[in-house]
Amino acid sequence: MSETTPASGAADTATAPFRYSAALAAEIESRWQDIWEKEGTFHAPNPAGDLADPAAADVAAKPHSFIMDMFPYPSGAGLHVGHPLGYIATDVFARYQRMNGYNVLHTLGYDSFGLPAEQYAVQTGTHPRVSTEANIANMRQQLRRLGLGHDPRRSIATIDPEYYRWTQWIFLQIFNSWYDERAAKARPIAELVAEFENGDREVPGGRAWSELNGAEREDVLGEYRLAYAKEVPVNWCPGLGTVLSNEEVTADGRSERGNFPVFKSNLRQWMMRITAYSDRLIADLDLLDWPEAIKLQQRNWIGRSEGARVDFAVGEGKITVFTTRPDTLFGATYMVLAPEHELVDTIVPAAWPEGTREAWTGGAATPAEAVTAYRAAAAAKSDVERQVEAKVKTGVFTGAYAVNPVSGEPVPVFIADYVLMGYGTGAIMAVPAHDHRDFAFARAFDLPMRCVVEPTDGRGEDPAGWDDAFDTYDSVIVNSAHDEGTEDGIALNGLSVVDAKAAVTAWLTAHGIGEGTVNFRLRDWLFSRQRYWGEPFPIVYDEDGVMHALPESMLPVEVPQVDDYSPHTYDPYDSTSTPKTPLSRNEDWVTVELDLGDGPRTYRRETNTMPNWAGSCWYELRYIDPSNREQVVDPANERYWLGPTEQKPGGGADLYVGGAEHAVLHLLYARFWHKVLHDLGHVSSVEPFHKLFNQGMITADVYRDERGFPVPAAEVEERDGQYFWQGEPVKREAGKMGKSLKNAVAPDEIADEYGADTLRLYEMSMGPLDVSRPWDTRAVVGSYRFLQRLWRNVVDEATGELVVTEEEPDEATLRALHKAVDGVRGDMAGLRFNTAVAKAIELNNYLVKRGSTPRSVAEQVVLMVAPLAPHIAEELWRRLGHGDSLAYAGYPVADPAYVVDETVTCVVQVKGKVKARLEVAPSISDAELEALALADPAVVAAIGGAEVRKVIARAPKLVNIVTG
Repeated sequence: MSETTPASGAADTATAPFRYSAALAAEIESRWQDIWEKEGTFHAPNPAGDLADPAAADVAAKPHSFIMDMFPYPSGAGLHVGHPLGYIATDVFARYQRMNGYNVLHTLGYDSFGLPAEQYAVQTGTHPRVSTEANIANMRQQLRRLGLGHDPRRSIATIDPEYYRWTQWIFLQIFNSWYDERAAKARPIAELVAEFENGDREVPGGRAWSELNGAEREDVLGEYRLAYAKEVPVNWCPGLGTVLSNEEVTADGRSERGNFPVFKSNLRQWMMRITAYSDRLIADLDLLDWPEAIKLQQRNWIGRSEGARVDFAVGEGKITVFTTRPDTLFGATYMVLAPEHELVDTIVPAAWPEGTREAWTGGAATPAEAVTAYRAAAAAKSDVERQVEAKVKTGVFTGAYAVNPVSGEPVPVFIADYVLMGYGTGAIMAVPAHDHRDFAFARAFDLPMRCVVEPTDGRGEDPAGWDDAFDTYDSVIVNSAHDEGTEDGIALNGLSVVDAKAAVTAWLTAHGIGEGTVNFRLRDWLFSRQRYWGEPFPIVYDEDGVMHALPESMLPVEVPQVDDYSPHTYDPYDSTSTPKTPLSRNEDWVTVELDLGDGPRTYRRETNTMPNWAGSCWYELRYIDPSNREQVVDPANERYWLGPTEQKPGGGADLYVGGAEHAVLHLLYARFWHKVLHDLGHVSSVEPFHKLFNQGMITADVYRDERGFPVPAAEVEERDGQYFWQGEPVKREAGKMGKSLKNAVAPDEIADEYGADTLRLYEMSMGPLDVSRPWDTRAVVGSYRFLQRLWRNVVDEATGELVVTEEEPDEATLRALHKAVDGVRGDMAGLRFNTAVAKAIELNNYLVKRGSTPRSVAEQVVLMVAPLAPHIAEELWRRLGHGDSLAYAGYPVADPAYVVDETVTCVVQVKGKVKARLEVAPSISDAELEALALADPAVVAAIGGAEVRKVIARAPKLVNIVTG
């Protein structure tokens, strides 16, 4: 909206040359930002290394506070006022902690690899590094203007070769590791090789390690490595020319960026074996101070479930399924494989078995034709589409039958797209009587059903008349016995579900056709992209195709120059296309002669790049030790800033602030990398982030014309409750703030109009930090006026002289001060900055009404406000006669004697009606209060001689008298 309240104008300057105005704020803010930068005010010393301060006392003994914001991406559009909300909040808290004696590490880096810069390079021909570095410079300038107290020595960018050298180094640690389930930790791959060599561990396949050639050995190790390359089903996006992780695909099966269709395709990709850490990723959530909603999202994403692995014989082979309900095995009347399942090709017969129903064939003449056609249709859908499209069940019979292992009955094997290779074994036993999806599929294809869990709703045991499956744990098993009484027989009838699960699992184990096991929804992390602007892999291949990890001395492998940055894109609907990477175009870079210990040889480099998640998986470590060229982080520095303590048993940063949209991806990936580094002895902490806080969003009104297109919000006019743009009516709706919605407000605009301190104060006062709130430019002036009143309580607007008095404050003023200090301290510690601002305003208004401000009180008020509005606080502190910055001055501490009220009002009720109000001491006892109430004349009159049956005293605020 165009309606705003201006700050101060030229007339104000003439009559009050020292009034706190936008111009004076700009001068003060610029000057103090220069002072902070010149004096290194916010430099945090390390216990060891380049950033240790010889002049500082024993740093390791000083309490620390490591405060982090989630990595920002440097957008070319710059910041709008919604972006700095979290940055201002962490700065307020960091300043508060610093004033409470903590050594505070607070900095900000830039997550600067990724697709936006690459797409801009494709469009303009500008190298991604050039545009990204320009964006970083612009963002740094915008953030500097806000007065953020960052340690600039620790700021990093993921595109800096000195940074991604260590990203590549960490990748190699993961690549050269395996997860030892017996030790429940990662170990160097060399130790696994040693076990194969000396016979302590059997080599898969039964051959001796010495009998395997290089390629065979690498194949074996690839099944163990925590980073490995393998042909896997992936989300292939022809329109972007790259593969995407599941999390980068929308619910309707399209790319999150660009909205292109996504297809399933089998491609050789780099993977991270994050699944090895599934149990630990769940268990260690208990060590963290995170919102329960975020913990729940991670638990659900990992998806731990207990059940059984069951083998169904089919031909000469077997189909293995995972089920959480082995108690219902007798009710398994058909099976379903994912269309991509590798067994499909081996079990499909040449012709349809006799008696095959037409509905099962998909109209194909042979099983092979039916399977091929169905696979093609399924490949055109994403995993999400396959899971949500449940109204119409599709599938085809493979022509094969498996054998139910408990009943011995043949069951037809189908393929259907609602079964995914990404969960369990890619095969299910279908129990249609007791599973809703299986029930719908069975009805669609006229498949048999058998009730094996006794219905408790009176429907009976014949599924033919059911409208849906009966699904419960609170019942007993029926119709589940075979060869009862024989050595190989099994009988579950009458058992509870829990007991039946245990019994059938034991039977499967004893017969070698199954066992109890745990399954996870979490899949291994797809870790390669077909892009230019990403970290190159430190991997090369010899003439036999055997991969080799580069030694640390050859890092970093720098991003090469290429003539064309774009991935090879295709028609968005060309599902048969395959990736061609931009890096492969630079043959001089791809083909290289290296000496890896056995003399110079020719190798080919890996031409995929890492995903943009890589750099953000470990940046907390580089913040700690940004210039260390010998180690990813000095152990002494890591222990100091991140190490486990009694308060944070898993270790990690003390506060991590960012959006809830990163609940799964970034946080899960970063936790995985950190745990690997912990297992290998590189870090003492088990977790990277101890306390997580999700800030809300600043929203803004969006105005749309009759076509539904956004129009510039700043140009919209309001008349009689209607909204108009260029004379035409427009509709208003609540929405996000952003450039595309034409409602973005730049922080520079607000700083120009009122000053950066006003912007900081307004954003912190808009509401609870974890709640979204609407932006209103017209309301900013309220914060501006508070700062003007604060200024006037200390400085004469006409002369610039101090107006504080040397008088001793009276008791009422001391009570107002210390109550405010006590409340604000609690609010600051709890990140309740909106209520802290309210208390500061209330105290300042008290001083305005008082008519004078004692110096001792003014100094405490300035210190109290300093984290919220640091520039004006520094200026007032200096004018009050202090030579040093207040950044390390002690934050005010309340005197308990002044916090407690002298008296409180006690309400006295007789038969539920208020009859008196007594002013009593806060420390009065129940007995004293009862006696005082019964002696009060108004209470005596209300009782009127009646019998007092009961007195309930709740000191110091309530007495309830019951008469007979």
